[in-house]
Amino acid sequence: MKIGIVLPGGVDRGGEERVIPTFLALIERLARRHEVHVFVFHQEPRPARWALRGAQIHNIGEGWTRWRSVLAIRREHRAAPFDVLQALFSGACGQVAAMASAWLGVPYAVHIAGGELVALDDIGYGGRRRLRSRLSESVVLRRASLVTAASEPVLSCLRGLGVRAARIPLGVDVSRWPPASPRKRPQAPLRLIHVASLNPVKDQATLLHALAMLAGRGVAFTLQVVGVDTLGGQVQGLAQSLGIGDRVAFLGFRTQAALRPLLLEADLLVMSSRHEAGPLVLLEAAVLGVPAVGTAVGHFAEWDGSAALTAPPGDTVELALAIATVAFDEALRLRLAAEAQRRALREDADATAAAFLERYQSMLGLNTPASTMPPSP
Repeated sequence: MKIGIVLPGGVDRGGEERVIPTFLALIERLARRHEVHVFVFHQEPRPARWALRGAQIHNIGEGWTRWRSVLAIRREHRAAPFDVLQALFSGACGQVAAMASAWLGVPYAVHIAGGELVALDDIGYGGRRRLRSRLSESVVLRRASLVTAASEPVLSCLRGLGVRAARIPLGVDVSRWPPASPRKRPQAPLRLIHVASLNPVKDQATLLHALAMLAGRGVAFTLQVVGVDTLGGQVQGLAQSLGIGDRVAFLGFRTQAALRPLLLEADLLVMSSRHEAGPLVLLEAAVLGVPAVGTAVGHFAEWDGSAALTAPPGDTVELALAIATVAFDEALRLRLAAEAQRRALREDADATAAAFLERYQSMLGLNTPASTMPPSP
């Protein structure tokens, strides 16, 4: 099978920085048995091509990106026809896949991987904020042979739009991110970790206000924040103004290799997003035996009560209460960790790739089962 994947970014030729690990894991597994070409919009400013994880990366570069992406897909299709096109993210990626599909007669699939279906006007986030975008998305999704999403809340949004979709979580590559058993907390301040870019949709303000409430009630904790700062120091300034600056360390970006030991040392992952399709870090923490508290979006909403504790987005009081509940109940923390790990390992990167391949075969009318993925080399 020849598979074309359309991405906005996340496939840097170095394989460490400016990457989306779960996409790399999927690409690598598909490429073990099939020919995979990835068409990426803006990984580098100038057109280029390189090999990564067994696939060929076609970097489109700046200027008329969508049209030039379609032309690049057409050129590669003329060299040897594609069997299926896959947009990871809808929006511009879905539009490119739909246009190429109509031109070349190749079926296409769309995976909702971000905020394509939401409209958070107060922070300028989401793909449904403008009529033109909503109309385009409707056409792209309805003409797709397959629509998928990682979590039930996103599938619910799709059902509300009258779009049939399948659930395919984007799982952790356990060959590169080895599991670790849940561990008892040492007698020390609660070690919290938050992994996300500093931006309005991740809503670090709600998290810091919740932690300030806990500090005021005598709860001992430290927090490590891992992620690129897009807000010019606003979040750091808020931590200082709330009187918890000495408890919070802002570490900036970390590669996967550098992130793993930080997660291993944590007692609890804390997230405060207003929207998530996943997030991957919840699954990564779970694989390492670290439980989580977060807002009820994405996988957090799916796991609430048995594999994670949640609060409504933007609810400072409920988020503080959920963190405190785990802080003072070690048996509960370990139960959450064990169930979260069970779920994350059941839906790892191998399961993700097998699910996509099974769907592709169904799209193409093939009877050969996808079977299990070949073992990691």
